[in-house]
Amino acid sequence: MEAATLAAPALEAQASAFARKRRNELLTLLVVAAAVACLPLFMTDVYFQNMLVLTLMYAALAQAWNILGGYCGQISLGHALYFGVGAYTSTILLTKYGVIPWIGMVLGGILAAAIALILGYPCFRLRGHYFTIATIVIAEAAFLLVLNWDWAGAALGIQMPMGPDSWLMFQFARDKLPFIYFALGLACVTWLVTWKIEDSRWGYWWRAVKDNAEAAESLGVVVFHSKMAAAAVSAFFTAVGGSFYAQFVSYIDPESVMSFQFSLLMSLPAVLGGIGTLWGPALGAAILIPLTELTRSYIGGSGKGVDLIVYGTLVMVIALARPQGLVSLFGWAPRRAPRG
Repeated sequence: MEAATLAAPALEAQASAFARKRRNELLTLLVVAAAVACLPLFMTDVYFQNMLVLTLMYAALAQAWNILGGYCGQISLGHALYFGVGAYTSTILLTKYGVIPWIGMVLGGILAAAIALILGYPCFRLRGHYFTIATIVIAEAAFLLVLNWDWAGAALGIQMPMGPDSWLMFQFARDKLPFIYFALGLACVTWLVTWKIEDSRWGYWWRAVKDNAEAAESLGVVVFHSKMAAAAVSAFFTAVGGSFYAQFVSYIDPESVMSFQFSLLMSLPAVLGGIGTLWGPALGAAILIPLTELTRSYIGGSGKGVDLIVYGTLVMVIALARPQGLVSLFGWAPRRAPRG
């Protein structure tokens, strides 16, 4: 009894510190979002505005990937499938049936989540590198299917009809500010969803599955359902990002929205910044995406091979020097809740 009485104040202080840290994380998000929202006021060059849009978009996509790969430990290299599903769903609905992009964006996310659940049924019975290989194979098979699907534009792709600038149709020919602020909003929403889930029952289950699936199952964690839930949430936000990208570029084809490179660009920011952390994906995207775009611009041609070498080398250096990612430089290690 005496030991329990002495331990109570310590547990209460720990819980209070934990709650304070949660509030500070939200405050940090508000400060960072406000700072990014002010950047376009001083950034008038269209090239750098485009770079900012892509950086924010990949911050959101990397956070979506982080839900499945970082917290649940299921390393997927086939997220380009969900990105393409979102892009093609909203684009086809717009061009063939006149459905506004906002509805197409939501429907694309729901369809991607449903596909993730269908594919998860067989794939989540695989472990480790077998699961990763399966995701690559499925995504590549989907890429080839769309590449030869005439109704979906096949290799020629789909060009969106351009009208006057409109929020309803989410089309802006010259003004990049709407795209910047939407991408910022998407990045903030994915961060907030991750923040909310992180300390929920699902968040604890996902981390338990990542650490040791057998041990988690022996303690009552429904491992299969945990993986399926993580896959559905991750696929939904990835597809929303794909729908946004389609509106941003106004043209899609299989190579531009479903190639393997997209799967890499969703996972590498999280790996560089720190998987299983709140700020790792955003930090990684803030470094990798500008580096990629600048390398392409200033090293002749498309620069595709060079930029992959540059940030591939960067990821390897960080993996050797800081296995927990760049967030470890700031002391942002994966959080553990206080135990009562």
